[in-house]
This record gives sequence, structure tokens and C-alpha cells, in this order.
Amino acid sequence: MILLDATDLSASRPGRQLFSDVSLTLSTGDRLGLVGINGTGKSTLLRVLAGKAEPEAGTLRPGRGARVVMLDQADDLPAGTVRQAVAPGSHPEREWEVDAILSRLGIGDLVDAPTDRLSGGQAKRVALARALVEVGPGGGPDDDAVLLILDEPTNHLDIDAIAWLEDRLASHRGGLILVTHDRHVLDRLTNRILELDRGKHFTHDGGYSSYLEARFEREAQAATAEQVRKNLAKKELAWLRRGAPARTSKPKAHIRSATAIVNARAEAPARRGELPLHTETPRLGDQVIELHGVGHRWGADEPWLFRGVDLMLDPRERLGVVGPNGAGKSTLLHVMAGRIAPAEGRVVTGSTVELAVWDQRGADLDPAMRVRDAVAGPARKADWSDASLLERFWFDGDAQWAPIGTLSGGERRRLQLLLTLAQRPNVLLLDEPTNDLDLESLRALEDFLDDWPGALVVVSHDRAFLERTVADVVVIDETHDVERLPGGYATWEQSRRHQPRAASAAAAPKAAKPKAARAGGGTPAVKTRTPSTLNRLMRDAEKEMRKLERQRERLAEQLAEVDGADHVRLAEVGQELAAADAALADVEERWLALGEELEG
Repeated sequence: MILLDATDLSASRPGRQLFSDVSLTLSTGDRLGLVGINGTGKSTLLRVLAGKAEPEAGTLRPGRGARVVMLDQADDLPAGTVRQAVAPGSHPEREWEVDAILSRLGIGDLVDAPTDRLSGGQAKRVALARALVEVGPGGGPDDDAVLLILDEPTNHLDIDAIAWLEDRLASHRGGLILVTHDRHVLDRLTNRILELDRGKHFTHDGGYSSYLEARFEREAQAATAEQVRKNLAKKELAWLRRGAPARTSKPKAHIRSATAIVNARAEAPARRGELPLHTETPRLGDQVIELHGVGHRWGADEPWLFRGVDLMLDPRERLGVVGPNGAGKSTLLHVMAGRIAPAEGRVVTGSTVELAVWDQRGADLDPAMRVRDAVAGPARKADWSDASLLERFWFDGDAQWAPIGTLSGGERRRLQLLLTLAQRPNVLLLDEPTNDLDLESLRALEDFLDDWPGALVVVSHDRAFLERTVADVVVIDETHDVERLPGGYATWEQSRRHQPRAASAAAAPKAAKPKAARAGGGTPAVKTRTPSTLNRLMRDAEKEMRKLERQRERLAEQLAEVDGADHVRLAEVGQELAAADAALADVEERWLALGEELEG
């Protein structure tokens, strides 16, 4: 059945068109993912589709007998207890469902807590529980008549809760519209993607991977169209410049056409460029951050969050911190940063460390301050260098002059990232960095961290982000024991699948002791190299392979463009291509050998 029909929807904000002429029909079984860079209007479109906001133009027609349930990031919880907020006036027979959902989302112990005492993350999970309870347990008589609209439902969930939510949404028989930065969730749950891109929109059949393929095709078409335009523009410019006497006799329509060709530009999909901060990263010495017997609890009568943590960070560390919500991951990060003094043990920070922390709150930003003034800081006026940096962080001219209070949640999050990286740290601690960032920003951040020469520690529940950025993980389990596991997120997840949860930590190898966790100087014997060192060497080899692959692609293109009669040039490019192939084969062999050593 048809759940919702929308025709020619449009919305804008001062100085920017968010979207226009969006038409779509949602039926039972449809799974629509909504993507686009921060500030393109994703949350606005969701609220319009849910009937919570009026479009500037267009019509919205709900299906007969259809219900719309929405998780809106802007919604506040009503006064009262968590149970009352999740299911107001519910029948006692449904209390089991409320308790089960709250438990799955990691807040089962808060069922009788007042809503005004919740943290921001807890409140978001309660709002998600409310939406799921409103939809119902599934299999009901009207289950296929419910359109569920979710705006970033995985924010503040741990990995187990995200996996449970995936399964629950996969069993929903009605319709689903989803905005999420979690690429695993997006790929599993969606069968259609709607992309918002600078006032325009594009529809792609299939999930996230299909969307990426279609986007690549659009980029290639735009590049081809731009090359054609440049060739035409070159001819038209020559035509226009033949002198005033000749130009005066030319048809005005031809002049207008030539001018349009010269001024036009084929528009590729919005893509985040490289973050421009690698070259100014201060050199980091051998001593980074060391934790010796560290433990913490919030009071003498409170339980320990963790104890006996011994950890030494490598200058090129890529370390993830994982575990359930409430286990103490953020606390451990703040202990590393020196923001919290541990209850026991000691933290040693190297003299060359320039530390920056990007946490879940981010920097405190004055909503009345303009974006450019926030970047310049209180000591000086914003200048061209600030404008240039903002542009490279995807804030255009209008956005630079906008008050911070008018930015979307994702844009504020991106501004906080800019302010963090602009400090030029060589040690970066990230606490849930993927929350509220768009997919393009995430990919750009991952690319930045891939080549960044400093040390990284990241707390995250985003599986794709962990897979891309970390080599080892520190696991804080339900018993608050702390383990370091080589091999990153994939190894940890595999160990969890093959071992009982309670035994997982006990069976995992101990690798967090100081001498084993730190890469030594010089070139040790192969058998003495630590997993951290091997992972770093594998990352270096992977980067080298990517550079050689790009070099090989360029040489292959050059070879294809060489005139067949130019035998000298053909031989030169052919030799360069053969050398690139040989170098790539050598690096691949080195990478395979390192992988075998790591597994052995």
C-alpha cells in the first residue's frame, strides 16, 4: 500500500536553496536512505515528510490508513519518568516491551529515572525507544501501514545495540526512511537512496554501495562534460577575441551562447577535498603517552571503571577503544588527555606531545558568533587565511558569515572538527567522531587520518570508521577489564563471534604491557616485532601501493594517448609503466609477508 506521496517539495534557508522539486512515493516495503553533505536539508526534508514542518512549495498526501512515526533529533522529551516518556498511558501488558527495548539500547536501569536528569546521549536513546514502541513489536495487523522515519538512530548506541537495531528494522514490514552516517546500516537496510546535493536531488536504486557506483558514474560524466566545455570555450574565446569590428557584425544570440559556454562549468557531485593540515604537524618524539597501572572510579564507594591499565602509545599509533556504553571508554580517553586525574596509577606525557581532543560535546561555540570569527579566535580579526581554511573545510562564502546558531547540527560538528585540527596536534584523541558528520566528511576525515603522521586514539561504535582507521583495539568489557588486541576491529569482532562474551576477555592475548605495546628503535629481528609495529608497517605498505597504483593508472593513460608513430615516446612511457608494475609487485610481496608474520 502507498504510505506517503510527495510532489515537488522545496525548502530553503537564508542565502541557500536546500532542495527543490523533490517528488517521491513511499510504499510498504520501501527502504529509503537519505544522504548528502551537512547543511543540504536532510533533517528538514524528514520533518516535512513526517508532517512536522511545512514545505515552501509542493504537496504531501499520506496514504489512507497509514501512520507516520518519526525519530527527530530536534524533539525534546516530556517531563516525567523514562517509562512515561517512552510509552505514555500504555497498558501494563506492554510494559515488558518497554523494558526489553530500553535494555537492548543500554538504558534498562533508567526506566524510572526522571527525563530531566538524563545526559544528551541517554535522552537520544530514550527518544529512539519511544519511536520503536510507537511502531509496535512487529507482526501486528497494521505493521505494514507504518512509515518509520529515523534521523541518525545509531548516534550514542554501542556496537551491540546497533546490531540489534539493524535486525529490528530489517523485520519491519512497513516503510522506512533513514538518515545515518553508519555505512553498514545504510547498506543493509536500504533499497533506494535519495541524494541531496546543493539544491538538487538524485535517486539511486539499491543500497549504499550502489549509490557509490552511481555517484562515481556521475562524477565521470561531469568530468567528461567539463572537458568538452573547455574545448568549446577555447574555440569560442578565440571567436570572441577576433576584434571589435568583426564582433559587432556577429549575431547577438551567438555572442550570448559563446559567453554562456565560457562561463558555464559542469558540476560534479559535492566531494570533500583533502584536509590541508598534514604539512604543519609538529614532529613527535619516541615518548608519547604512557599509562602505568592506571585505574579510575568516581568515588571511594563507587565501583571501578577500569584498573591496572598499562599502555604505551607508539608515535604512529592507530588505536581504537571499544566496549559497551558505560564501560568507561570516554573516561579512559580523558585520563590519557590529562583532563581527569586517575584514581590510581600514573600517566606520563612526552615533552613533544601537542595534544588535541575532539569529544562528543566539541568546543563550546557562541551561537551568535560568526563562523569566520570563531576560527580567527578572540585575539585578532578574521582574514584571507581564515577564509581559505574554511573553504577547504567546505564552508562557502555565505556559510563563513553565518551565525553559528544557524548552522545545522552536522555543520557545527564539522566546525568543531576544524577548530580541533587547526591546532596542528601530533596526538589526536577522538571520542565518537562520526556522530552527526555526513558521509563525505567521514570519508575525508578517514583519508586525512590515513596519511596523518601523528598518533591517534579513537573511541567509536562506527564499524566502518574503525575498519578504516585503527590497527589495534583496547577492549573494556562488562567486567571492566581492559585488554589490547592486535588486528583492529575485525579481529575483535571475530573473537566475539567465536567465544562466549564472558570468556572473550580472558581468552584474548595480553598485549597492553609497556614493553610489548611500544615499537622500539632501530630494526628489530622479525620475530621480536610487536603487532603494533607490524600493523604500522602494513599501513605504510598499503599507502605505498595506493601511490604506485595511481602512478600506474596515469602512465597507462599517457600510453594510450601517445601517437602510435612516436616510437621514442612509446618506449619511454612503456619503460616507466614496467618499472611501476615491478615496484608495485615488490610492495605487494612485502605486504603479504608482513601479514603472514602478524598472523603467525
